[in-house]
Amino acid sequence: MAGSQNIMRMSPRQRMINLMYIVLTAMLALNVSSDVLNGFNQVESGLVRTNRNFYERNKAIFGQLEAFMQKNPEKVGVWFDKATELRAITDSLFNDIETIKHDIVAVADGSDADVLNIKNLDNLDAASIVMLSPTTMRGTALRKQIDDYRTYVTSLMTDSVKRQNIDNALATRDRRQKGTLSDSSWEEGLFDNMPVVAAVALLTKIQNDVRYAEGEALNTLLTNVDAGDVRVNEVSAFVIPSSRNVMRGSKYTANIVLAAVDTTQRPVVFVNGTKLDNDRGLYEVVTGRTGEFDYNGYIEVPRGDGTSSRLDFSSSYTVIEPMATVSATMMNVLYAGIDNPISIAVPGIPTNAISASMTNGSLTRKGDTWVAKPTKVGAEAVVSVTASIDGRTQTVASTTFRVRKLPDPTPYIAFSDGKGNTDRYKGSKPFAKTLLLQAPGIAAAIDDDLLNISFRVISFETVFFDSMGNAIPEVSDGANFSQRQKDSFRRLSRGKRFYISRVRAVGPDGIERTISPMEVIVN
Repeated sequence: MAGSQNIMRMSPRQRMINLMYIVLTAMLALNVSSDVLNGFNQVESGLVRTNRNFYERNKAIFGQLEAFMQKNPEKVGVWFDKATELRAITDSLFNDIETIKHDIVAVADGSDADVLNIKNLDNLDAASIVMLSPTTMRGTALRKQIDDYRTYVTSLMTDSVKRQNIDNALATRDRRQKGTLSDSSWEEGLFDNMPVVAAVALLTKIQNDVRYAEGEALNTLLTNVDAGDVRVNEVSAFVIPSSRNVMRGSKYTANIVLAAVDTTQRPVVFVNGTKLDNDRGLYEVVTGRTGEFDYNGYIEVPRGDGTSSRLDFSSSYTVIEPMATVSATMMNVLYAGIDNPISIAVPGIPTNAISASMTNGSLTRKGDTWVAKPTKVGAEAVVSVTASIDGRTQTVASTTFRVRKLPDPTPYIAFSDGKGNTDRYKGSKPFAKTLLLQAPGIAAAIDDDLLNISFRVISFETVFFDSMGNAIPEVSDGANFSQRQKDSFRRLSRGKRFYISRVRAVGPDGIERTISPMEVIVN
């Protein structure tokens, strides 16, 4: 009633325009060309074929990922899992749209509806009833599904151009229909007053866009499998030995590896925080002291996707003194009863990994040197050296020494010079009478700059000559001068001489010997 009153208040011209719009709308609704409807059928058939092709293409791409997964699950696993999830989400959305198509055709054609054979092609109500009902709001729900799918797929894309293409293909923005003054929602623009065949074709087009987006995302995932790989253009074989110096009986160990490099993009190498000044990975250091030295660093390798990977490494090296062993075969001699210093070294092996033992005596370590103390004179002493190499203990040397008694010592009289320094008088030159009278007795020692060994004097004799040339021997008091000997010293005048003879002494080897005499000239 109110509407009728509003119409009556319009001018005749306005009422005529409104009437003509109503009639025109009715005519358009009732006279949709059969050619147009058949055209939608052809479009639908073409889109269905395209969807089938997209499905087969996407299936083939997924098949490649699946094959790579079987060969290298560690490398491909993360991308294969993403592809599997993508397929499941895509199939779910595709099938939901397929259900919507069937429901729209069912409203138009009844329970025996067939999407591929629509009877009431020009039905204008079915699409609106299914998609725009305020109770079910299936159009709004579909728009949200497409929005969520678009966000998910674009998050998988690394190419910005392809990402934008997918964003445009699956856009659900509000749009303004031709001849209207305000925007309408995406679902209203697609399904309001839309013939069934056109609505089905539009939904098939959405399925087509979904399959297209799936294919682009699968291609990206397939590319990502190798995107982080290091690109190479030169392959070489290398032999990396643990050591180039190998002892007899030990193992020669070497890693035979295949090295691949990109000569156009050399890796950057850092050692102990400092970048190497060459692009060949050559690390050189001048060794200034001995010992074991550790070093570490990393290599930055450019990858195919423009990023770089960091590979850490660590190693060590041992610096030993330059050495050469020079020995005279005839001089392999040890002296019984004393500490004989011996140097034992195995090139390339640290001192703490070396052990040694000896027959006919004892062998002990003192710092970096060894001390051999043989016991029996005349018997051989064999020094055996073992070393721990690659976790195994093996004998690396065995040397035989002859064991001799110590050479005879030289007798001497100990005295202090004018500066208070202790000195030794060994005869055959003038000796002050005052120093002679101060001396308690004689001693004996080997002090030839090679050995410095003291002997214990047991006894000795002094031989004086009277004016007739007769020899007058006097016996000592052990290692000391006897009183009779001291009295004889006092009677000696300047330039006179006497002899110390029959000197008996015992060395560290326990052997008693009589040593050569000494001539004393009194000054």
